[in-house]
Amino acid sequence: MARRLPPLNALRAFEAGARHLSFTKAAEELHVTQAAISHQVKLLEQDLGVSLFRRMTRKLALTEAGRALQRVAGEALDAIAEAAERLRGAPEGRTLTLSLTPTFGVKWLAQRLGRFWAAHPDIDLRLHHSIHLVDFARDEVDAAVRWGGGAWPGLEAVYLMRAGLVPVCSPALLEGPHPLCAPADLRHHTLLHEHDYVEWAQWLAVAGAHEVEARRGPIIDDPSVVHQAAVAGQGVALTSENLIREDLAARRLVKPFDVDLDRDNAYYLVAPPKAFERPNVRAFRDFLLAEIEAEGAGADDA
Repeated sequence: MARRLPPLNALRAFEAGARHLSFTKAAEELHVTQAAISHQVKLLEQDLGVSLFRRMTRKLALTEAGRALQRVAGEALDAIAEAAERLRGAPEGRTLTLSLTPTFGVKWLAQRLGRFWAAHPDIDLRLHHSIHLVDFARDEVDAAVRWGGGAWPGLEAVYLMRAGLVPVCSPALLEGPHPLCAPADLRHHTLLHEHDYVEWAQWLAVAGAHEVEARRGPIIDDPSVVHQAAVAGQGVALTSENLIREDLAARRLVKPFDVDLDRDNAYYLVAPPKAFERPNVRAFRDFLLAEIEAEGAGADDA
């Protein structure tokens, strides 16, 4: 006989709301809106034909039916979560799926991945590049590298490195008819933009180069193309110094000016609570931190 189950998304929303006695807190945990939680609970109540909550001003309380369902739903979801954790730790569950910003993946991680694969040949690593924040409740992603202030509701964040921006270019641009000696000299050169003109406008304001027009030069949404254009002497790019230390050491790129646009942001490895207890996620976290410590780009820059 087929099981007649209630809508599972609705059951999950109810269990979170019942545990917190708050639709707002349940929404934060599940990374959805408060209205979505309320809607799912109403669907469940309609499916079961009973009221599960008593809705009072600024307060929720469980009905007798709600308390009975909470016990069963909580135990069932806990059992499913525990079984999933055991499977993730098994050999066939060693896949590690990561979401990365394109800039971090292209400029920093790509040339270091060989060392991770050599140290962890049993981990099936899958990388997805996106500028959008991952939805851990919906997307099949174990962890993500993101830049920001470090506070994402319902997630744990491990600090990696600062993401302040500096101009970089080919050493060839320090010579010639218009050498880059002062920020004002940028008016003679092409500005290379990623995504929009905002970052260059902010940097020029900080540098006091008000005579330089920020809205010049191409917008390129591929960081590898921006990077190669700068190396080839096609223009000046803005990037995080911590991402291109090897290029600076080899003088493929130079910093013509020592002016840093510190946006109070940094790169973090983020994941849901307890994800760092899983061996594959912990291995990648430890690898990142070891690489950053060896390079000297870590906590001292915070």
